[in-house]
Amino acid sequence: MAQTEFEKLYQEKLTTPEEAIKVIEPGEAIVYPLGAGEPSALHEALEKHENLDGNRLYTMLTMHRVLDLPKEKLTQLSFFLSGHDRKAFNSGKTELIPNHFSEIPNILHAREPEPVLVATVSPMDEEGNFSLGVGNSYFGPQIKYAKKIILEVNETMPYTYGIENTIHISQVDALVENNEQIPVLPESEINEKDQKIGDYISELIEDGDTIQVGIGAMPNAVMNNLVNKKNIGLHSEMFTSKAQLLHEKGVLTNEHKQNFVGTSISTFALGTKEMYDFMDHNKDILMVPSSISNGQKYIAENDNFVSINSGIEVDLLGQVSSERVMNTYYSSTGGQADFTKGVNLTKNGRGFIALYSTAAKGKVSTIVPKLFSGAPATTSKNDINMVVTEYGIANLKNKTIRERVEALIAIAHPDFRDELRQQAIEMNYISE
Repeated sequence: MAQTEFEKLYQEKLTTPEEAIKVIEPGEAIVYPLGAGEPSALHEALEKHENLDGNRLYTMLTMHRVLDLPKEKLTQLSFFLSGHDRKAFNSGKTELIPNHFSEIPNILHAREPEPVLVATVSPMDEEGNFSLGVGNSYFGPQIKYAKKIILEVNETMPYTYGIENTIHISQVDALVENNEQIPVLPESEINEKDQKIGDYISELIEDGDTIQVGIGAMPNAVMNNLVNKKNIGLHSEMFTSKAQLLHEKGVLTNEHKQNFVGTSISTFALGTKEMYDFMDHNKDILMVPSSISNGQKYIAENDNFVSINSGIEVDLLGQVSSERVMNTYYSSTGGQADFTKGVNLTKNGRGFIALYSTAAKGKVSTIVPKLFSGAPATTSKNDINMVVTEYGIANLKNKTIRERVEALIAIAHPDFRDELRQQAIEMNYISE
């Protein structure tokens, strides 16, 4: 009987994208989930909505184009830039909100107490619930505050379990169906530099460790090297195809964690179709708000925690910039500061910042005397642990400035070491 009632509600609220979007009124804030949780058909319909006036749209790592609308109609704001909105931000068409990933749920609620939530979700279960699938992050915590909820139901969105990870049909104002494949991310190719960096890091990961690892070729190289490890745990902001691999190999058991024992913790996922299929109704994976996945309290509870992130440049004090390339804003802080701080609170914690020793086809060093003018310091010199390039690992934790300089020059590209040493002398970091 209950299932029939839920199906009846579903049919009553089922409509077209153009009609569904009419629920949004002037001045209201619209919130999308992160990345592959964004609604595709509803996003296109939003651009044609004639009643927009003073509205705001919040995204993060968007997988869709920036809408061609004036700011007075729709201000488009991001918590983390992607290739789809990077150019728009740097040309002034969109806005970026500085943040730590762990704090976005609170930042968003402070800015928009009663948002309109618009998301792609899994098909409804027998109890009338839709799963957020791959996009919990800051979105799940807003459900209890939502003024309105519009859903795009998609059979390619996996049904995942988690915390604040479902929406009930009774909470929904309108819904549409769209079964085109949610955005996928192909595996990154691993080159020789990636492999060297992966080798250095994986040698310091031990059986029973809990890891946080992001996306890209360097993290993939690390994960590939873990296939012979035992009882690894995952407490990370992102679930990746390599995490799927380690689950299938029996490596990711999560048995030695101090919290969420037996389950891999993530707040969002982006990967292949096969990975989404693996996540579907998989109780070994828990999708939680970013305040949990990235919260220092939860990170600190796990002994033997290993954090792996990447940077754009590192100065001789150990400050890391991961957000801006010269005069172009490239991404944002994401979870890097959450984990570099959090790992210092753990017992036997190890934090890595990985990057190639050079950029611009070898023309510039990524180990620099000081960060580029205007570049934000994503990771503080006081939080840094280890920096890794293809030339080795510089352990900066508990080291003096002179010791840091020597360690960083040793992993810089050989072509730049003499120049870096001379600049360090001129800055009074080391003596002749």
